[in-house]
Amino acid sequence: MTGVSRSAIAAAVAAIAASLPVLAEDARGLLERMEHVLSTRNYQGTFVHEHDGQTETMRIVHRAENGDFAERVVSLDGSGREVVQREGELRAYFPDQRVVLVEDGPKGGLLLSGLAGLDSASAQLYRMSEEPATRISGRDARVIAVEPQDNLRYGYRVWIDEATALPLKTQSHTVSGRVVEQLVFTELTLPSRIPDSALQPSPATRQYRLLKHTAASGQAAGPSVDATWDASELPPGFRLIGHSTQVLADGGKSVTHLVFSDGLASVSVFVEPQSPSAGETGAIPSAALMTNMGSSTTLSTEVDGHRVTTIGEVPPDTVRAITRSLRVGFAPAARSMSAPRH
Repeated sequence: MTGVSRSAIAAAVAAIAASLPVLAEDARGLLERMEHVLSTRNYQGTFVHEHDGQTETMRIVHRAENGDFAERVVSLDGSGREVVQREGELRAYFPDQRVVLVEDGPKGGLLLSGLAGLDSASAQLYRMSEEPATRISGRDARVIAVEPQDNLRYGYRVWIDEATALPLKTQSHTVSGRVVEQLVFTELTLPSRIPDSALQPSPATRQYRLLKHTAASGQAAGPSVDATWDASELPPGFRLIGHSTQVLADGGKSVTHLVFSDGLASVSVFVEPQSPSAGETGAIPSAALMTNMGSSTTLSTEVDGHRVTTIGEVPPDTVRAITRSLRVGFAPAARSMSAPRH
């Protein structure tokens, strides 16, 4: 579900909102209306999520109320996992594993969040344009493309319904054009009312194992990460935008959380204590494990005697580069390599 929660919709909309000055005035009005609809209206629908040759049908229910929101996303295939967000908390239910993961939720919806735009520096890393209008699921749609300037980040394309300003389809793709993830809505509506029952999880969780991530407060019960972590040299355009400590309720272990972003794509790094077994400082050992799910890449390895997990909706080479750059003992002010010239 994480790969979906940081999907092409969020990234594409973020880039689009930032690119308003270079788009036509009529496109500007459409994008402003889309942002308003997604942040202030109820919506629900069914979409098909495609990645790595796999197809999954999912259902989303999103309720906006008094400036806040509640949201539920359900997989209609396979394990039947669900993600529910309410009152600033995210709960992910995994029936096949009988586990509930609880953590602080993002400020926007799971699928349709990330409306913050690119700044002037990161906007140079992407080329934004409007493509010819088309039809999706029998509806007229406008198409916005966000193309990367190098192979260290993905490009995005979003189809926006002219009538409702809702996104009907999104794609993320490599610089060569290969689609790595796609979301296509087969149904998307704006109901005037969404009852509480539509936001309740289906699984009966009485016998489920609860894993809770919370912000650290006071001394951690278990081992802690007492070092300051930073990245010595990041891929072009990426910079450190978040640095915090969390406590895992399952064991009381303290974990450092770093967030790097180029203004559109973001990468999270989780550092937890572990007995040193890696060799050279900053090197990725042979035991490193890399996995991919659509546009989401995860690398789990060891750096300076700590277990490091790096997750982001970026190509594998970018995840590797950020992980290799991690160092202990720096102040939290990472620098990036020079951005490519155009």
